[in-house]
Amino acid sequence: MRIEVNGTPRDIAATTVADALTELGWAEARVATALNGDFVPSGARGTQALREGDRLEVLAPMQGG
Repeated sequence: MRIEVNGTPRDIAATTVADALTELGWAEARVATALNGDFVPSGARGTQALREGDRLEVLAPMQGG
């Protein structure tokens, strides 16, 4: 299916947010996720379904001062 990941169209086989993170190489990363503008907690990623045309944002925490 085709979804948008961080503003870039991507074709993926994943059907959940957790599977998408694995497929995209972020399985072990500490990231925040949002689907279509709504925050998805890490505990809900395995059951949060993806649909054609969804917008997934994956954000890594930044350190700074």
